[in-house]
Amino acid sequence: MRARVTSIALASLLVAGLTGCTFTATQATQLVYDPSDGVGAGIGDVDIQNALLITEDGQRGGLVVSLINSGSRDVALKVSWESASGERVERNVNLAAGSSRTLGTDSDPIVLDDVDAAPGSLFPVYFQYGKNEGRELAVPVLTNELEEYSDLLPAEVAE
Repeated sequence: MRARVTSIALASLLVAGLTGCTFTATQATQLVYDPSDGVGAGIGDVDIQNALLITEDGQRGGLVVSLINSGSRDVALKVSWESASGERVERNVNLAAGSSRTLGTDSDPIVLDDVDAAPGSLFPVYFQYGKNEGRELAVPVLTNELEEYSDLLPAEVAE
């Protein structure tokens, strides 16, 4: 009987010792990260997801981004950046309450003219709405050479 109790106690200690680190380890599935090439952030009720800039020459490009408004009010999101000549350029994007919107398609482009954004670099784009503190994102600059980005260069840029 004593051997059985000792065996059970030893087995329990062994199991606890071998699996104990998983009790305090962070689960990778619980970490927030950007699963694609783009970057994201949250501002109030608005989530910015997979923001990236698609360009051929680094001087004109199309901003590709998914926006989600999980709030109960419509939002006028300001998207702004600095041109190569130092001018601050701003676009307003209206997001209905409880909706999502993807910018960067031919039907909904945001074209950035006169920028200095070489492929492979990061380009600062600022997002803000209402009284919420805005966020500047270092948006990756990519070309449309990869198949998954081949149709993301707006027709206005490709001309």
